[in-house]
Amino acid sequence: MGVAGFFVPVRYSLTSGAPSYNVFHLCFGVIGLVVLSTRKQLFISFFNAGFGLIDLYQAVASYLHLPPGQYFHWTRADDVVHILIGLALVIIGSYGMLKRESRYR
Repeated sequence: MGVAGFFVPVRYSLTSGAPSYNVFHLCFGVIGLVVLSTRKQLFISFFNAGFGLIDLYQAVASYLHLPPGQYFHWTRADDVVHILIGLALVIIGSYGMLKRESRYR
């Protein structure tokens, strides 16, 4: 995934290795770094929760053969990673938003 996905041959990878999937991860990595550089907790929390939901969608899309599966070629390892990281990001992002909201009460 990401840069490593371009160097690891697909036959040796447990995850997809599709070029479009690697580009997707690179783009969202750059977006994540830009959001992090703002140092605004609310933006970071929204990014984490949003990307977590995208990860969870990818697991569902893989199982139900929904787009962009035809381009990403997910594997079961991708599904497990998407569920675990997706849930963690949604929880972390939601916690950040709730923590911020409770400060203003």
